[in-house]
Amino acid sequence: MNSLFALAAPLALMLPLAAGTGLSGRQEPSAPQGDAAQQSHAPQTNPLVAFHAQQSARQVRIEQRVVVRISPAVPAVRQNMLADLPQRATSRFEEAGKEKCVPLEGIAGVQTGSGNRLVLFLRDRRMISVNLDKSCRARDFYSGFYVERSKDGRLCVDRDKLQSRTGAKCEVESMRRLVEVRD
Repeated sequence: MNSLFALAAPLALMLPLAAGTGLSGRQEPSAPQGDAAQQSHAPQTNPLVAFHAQQSARQVRIEQRVVVRISPAVPAVRQNMLADLPQRATSRFEEAGKEKCVPLEGIAGVQTGSGNRLVLFLRDRRMISVNLDKSCRARDFYSGFYVERSKDGRLCVDRDKLQSRTGAKCEVESMRRLVEVRD
């Protein structure tokens, strides 16, 4: 029964079209004489034909969106960064001055930290600690993150949102430089 309806539906839709174009072979009745003829001078058209005639592109909008993927730092990069440290003294890192923005091209990799903190490894051998929203977990970003490239090409505090590969979106709350402290 459903297949019969599926076959008949297109034919039923085309019936008014065939009647309006004269495919049925009969003439349309002429317009009545008198007051009714003066009220409607426009010819009667098929609604489907009128609908297709009105479809035209009035506005074209081209949008471009660039998304940058930052992947986890490979162990070789981390080892090279730590290789310059002297071996005689143990060292640790502490957060120092605040950063407002970091160029996206300068980010070499990312590593998850504790809580809601990520560590960015920059190409100029600096390390930046990034604090995310309190509701976000750094472990969601174990395989890196995506960020939409802004006009200035920078990752900034209170503006940009990082998206993990699992779909979590978190805003960057603060960034601080990590400096080496020797014991």
